[in-house]
Amino acid sequence: MLCLDHVSKTFSPGTVNERKVLCDLSLQLEKGEFVTVVGSNGAGKSTLFNAIAGAFIPDEGRVLLDGQDITFLPEHRRSRQIGRLFQDPMRGTAPNMTIQENLALAYLRATKSTRAWFSRPSKPDKSMFRDRLAMLDMGLEDRMNQPVGLLSGGQRQALTLLMATLTPPKLLLLDEHTAALDPATAEKVLELTRKSVAEHQITTLMITHNLSSALTLGSRTLMMDGGRIALDVAGEERAGLTVDGLLDRFCHDTGRALDDDRVLLSRQTV
Repeated sequence: MLCLDHVSKTFSPGTVNERKVLCDLSLQLEKGEFVTVVGSNGAGKSTLFNAIAGAFIPDEGRVLLDGQDITFLPEHRRSRQIGRLFQDPMRGTAPNMTIQENLALAYLRATKSTRAWFSRPSKPDKSMFRDRLAMLDMGLEDRMNQPVGLLSGGQRQALTLLMATLTPPKLLLLDEHTAALDPATAEKVLELTRKSVAEHQITTLMITHNLSSALTLGSRTLMMDGGRIALDVAGEERAGLTVDGLLDRFCHDTGRALDDDRVLLSRQTV
């Protein structure tokens, strides 16, 4: 479903700032897989997402989605097939537009509608928006005409998740989308994520700094290091892994211990 074929990328080549961020990386995801991604800062996690989303063109290799080569497809065109959430709850929504207007824009983009971007949503559209908002259990269905900028970070992140899955994308990229939220709100957004991904069988990649979550969410875990996939565990192998076991495997396969304090200190919390 998603295939990265020997993808490499170097920023500022030939200069003192040269930095190789992806190194001959290959990855294959099947339809409906939910894969968690962990690793230290600078391991290449967000850069991997940028390569998939089209933020840059790789120096080498190809990116294929559902059998289509999208290596040179512009980012805005990929966004019709790829949903993405970021760590910052302020990204992904237009704060000065209402909840309804944000949902309408997301719906028009994902459905490739020929209607004008700022045309009024139809009554069936409004009803659908209201029903989907009610599923968030945050009371947003009664605030559809309020600006998004008035919402809390957790409410905005939940709304962004809804916008990304209103019309289920082929691929969903979650870039530490609960990291900036308080624990209770983070757990609620994670539960909404679980339900949405399961309901629509969306192929999903989720970056997390939490090792415990990485082993309990989804069905497969990747550990990245130096722009490469250092570990790829799934099935019975993953089911039998503890956090300490995962760290031991990383140390054995890379020859060094994981040294990211943020990851290590959050191993027991969501």
